[in-house]
Amino acid sequence: MVLNCISVHASRLFNEAYYQNEWCNKWNGQTEVILNDNTRIDCETKNYVAEFDFAKKWAEAIGQSLHYGRMTGKKPAIILIIEKPSDFKYFNRIKPLCKEHGITLWYMKGVFYNSKGKPLILKDIKKHFI
Repeated sequence: MVLNCISVHASRLFNEAYYQNEWCNKWNGQTEVILNDNTRIDCETKNYVAEFDFAKKWAEAIGQSLHYGRMTGKKPAIILIIEKPSDFKYFNRIKPLCKEHGITLWYMKGVFYNSKGKPLILKDIKKHFI
């Protein structure tokens, strides 16, 4: 008898683009701006070029934001998406690097962020959307 083991990963209900659009619309920015080298800025505003990433991908965001800043002459920025309280460890990890390299750092709490670190229950989700 052969058993197949399949690893199942929970996917996010809201992808990075959802957060990009929410933030970028609020700050009158443009999403997915393509540069001469075919890289894409997640959101470009009058003063900033912002890279969005989920907290665990903090390290990738540094290089991308610096690159976008160099290519455009605008201020590089990172918006970390914090889905749960434990994600703040990544925010605290990136904070001194951003300061050292002149990157503006913000965060957005995930749609289902719960300060108690527990998943929201169905009635809370319904309140959020109805």
